[in-house]
Amino acid sequence: MKKSNNLAEGNVTKALLAFAGPMILGNLLQQFYNIVDTWVVGRFVGADALAAAGSAYTLMTFLTSILIGLCMGSGALLSFYYGSGEHEKMRDSMHAAFELTGIIAFVLFALVRIFTEPILSFLRIPSELRFMMREYVVIVFWGIFFVFLYNFYAFLLRAVGNSVIPLAALGIASILNIVLDLIFVVGLGYGMRGAAWATVIAQGVSGILLVCYVRVKLPDFRLSRNGFASGKRYVGEILRYSVTTSAQQSVMNFGILLVQGLVNSFGAEVMAAFAAAVKIDTFAYMPAQEFGNAYSIFVSQNYGAGKPERLKQGTKRAFLMSTVFCAAISGIVFCLAKYLMMIFVDGTETEIIRIGIEYLRTEGAFYMGIGILFLLYGYFRGIGKPGVSLVLTVVSLGTRVILAYGLAAIPAVGVLGIWWAIPVGWALADLTGVLFIRQK
Repeated sequence: MKKSNNLAEGNVTKALLAFAGPMILGNLLQQFYNIVDTWVVGRFVGADALAAAGSAYTLMTFLTSILIGLCMGSGALLSFYYGSGEHEKMRDSMHAAFELTGIIAFVLFALVRIFTEPILSFLRIPSELRFMMREYVVIVFWGIFFVFLYNFYAFLLRAVGNSVIPLAALGIASILNIVLDLIFVVGLGYGMRGAAWATVIAQGVSGILLVCYVRVKLPDFRLSRNGFASGKRYVGEILRYSVTTSAQQSVMNFGILLVQGLVNSFGAEVMAAFAAAVKIDTFAYMPAQEFGNAYSIFVSQNYGAGKPERLKQGTKRAFLMSTVFCAAISGIVFCLAKYLMMIFVDGTETEIIRIGIEYLRTEGAFYMGIGILFLLYGYFRGIGKPGVSLVLTVVSLGTRVILAYGLAAIPAVGVLGIWWAIPVGWALADLTGVLFIRQK
């Protein structure tokens, strides 16, 4: 097997940054076209549509996080085999992971189609927004199969040190999504349906491009009947890595979904403000999240290669870089909160803008907390202990949900309690993760 980018060799800082750079840029592109979706919907369809799209995005993120978690966990195992030079095990495990994740993608699609109405009720969607959200969800969830393809092959390529090709595929899809948004929503006036179809088509292009690349350039990773047959031996190992990681991702996003339901109970203005602010929020700390994913691959390869000193050195530098970045981003978001909100919301919507600023200046001041948490997730996933990442997620989201519901019920606190619950949850999870490391 041809070597791509071996993170167990060379200068630690350069290796981390060179590998993480394309991953960060790729997810910034993904968030950018999500932001364009939000901007187009908010500016050309209206505040109600922005509120509905925000809730739909949270739902979609939760459901696809199950698949992404499976792909992420599988990628950690594949990266371990790559670092240890066990390439046959890597190929067979890849087939097992593909089959398992594909089946779950189909099951999720079927469940959403059957239970759309109960899901909308669970999320407390106001009656005036139900039709728009239902229309959006039914269309956009066709893209779950493409989400599966893109993420499976993206994590496969990253496992062997190639983070550039997933970036290229995502870049093409991002540009296409923006163009289609402008055509379908602004030009043809298709509203929410147009935004949904633009997303599905773009997801399809990104997934198919990676499938084609792997088939042509990496023949060792072509799917085959023999591969699926021999891969069955590794189902247990795949489950050990991927199910816990998937549970961690889905628990995290289920907690966010519960918070979304609480936000929805405060009405359309709070929903719209939350939808816009979360897009800003996600774009701001996404580089820290992807840096944590890149660091996880670094950990896996060096752990598999038996290089503890290099792993220790890389960990110190990763935590320093992430902390400095997050502190800088917090300052920028705090100072520019009003102007960032006005990207998505007309200046006349003063109450929506006020609520969004309140969110960003409360939660956004503490990005260092989530930056550290992403690295802790990556560390424990990389050393083959994804169960610890799940514990940290339960601590973070459990605290957030309990505090949010408790504080929001106090009339003098209200929705502000939801915003303060977020950094408190991050802080407790960070403390828990550090204690786990010290006990090693």
